[in-house]
Amino acid sequence: MTDRYCVFGNPISHSKSPVIHAAFAEQTGDDIEYAAIAAPLDDFAGAWRGFTAEGGRGANVTVPFKEEAFRLCDVLSQRARRAGAVNTLVLGKNGLTYGDTTDGIGLVRDLERHGMALAEARILILGAGGAVRGVLEPLLAAGPASLMIANRTASKAEALAADFGDMGTTRGGGFDAVAGPFDLVINGTSASLAGDLPPLPDDLFAAGATAYDMMYGAEPTVFLRWADERGACTVDGLGMLVEQAAESFFQWRGRRPDTGPVLEALRQSL
Repeated sequence: MTDRYCVFGNPISHSKSPVIHAAFAEQTGDDIEYAAIAAPLDDFAGAWRGFTAEGGRGANVTVPFKEEAFRLCDVLSQRARRAGAVNTLVLGKNGLTYGDTTDGIGLVRDLERHGMALAEARILILGAGGAVRGVLEPLLAAGPASLMIANRTASKAEALAADFGDMGTTRGGGFDAVAGPFDLVINGTSASLAGDLPPLPDDLFAAGATAYDMMYGAEPTVFLRWADERGACTVDGLGMLVEQAAESFFQWRGRRPDTGPVLEALRQSL
């Protein structure tokens, strides 16, 4: 019997999740169907209930529904509770809805794939929205020396840093408070989508530093081009997308797919 999964979003037609999960299932021999579903903006919970009533067993959740997914769950993982958002739903055999967020573990695994040692690293994250909040717990669990959150609105970055201060040395501030060097700089803002760049100092990067943009595309983002000109190793967020999907697949199916070939095929298709 074919097991049904999906990704909910609005809009959702651009999603690469169906292609990714079809490739995972082909690898593992799992008999699944995975669809992209545009949930109504005013009734995400109804879309989830309707999907499970028709046999759905789990779902990924993307913008703008991650916080709504968080609220409808009966059981939450620790990292989902810390993030205040959910991107993976699992329907348990008991009928309860389990929620997790795999974005952070996806980011960490992609960084590790590129040889980035997070333990004792000096990390700067740009932005203080939901995308950043969702990755802080796994990043801090890796044991960096320090983590700074910089945002256009300094108070938002300061509040977010305080929320995670129990996990390590964190601080927040405005872009004008940023002073390097850093071993890893992660762009978690949406500025790349508009071709913009936060105001950053030229001496941001330590020797051998990595610049990571959560966004991805056929060409490097403006942030990655800027970082490359200043000597940083640059990585976009396509690997994070594939790795977070693999963690969702594992939670649904109990098997870990090989992400390398899937990432390579996806890269070629951009």
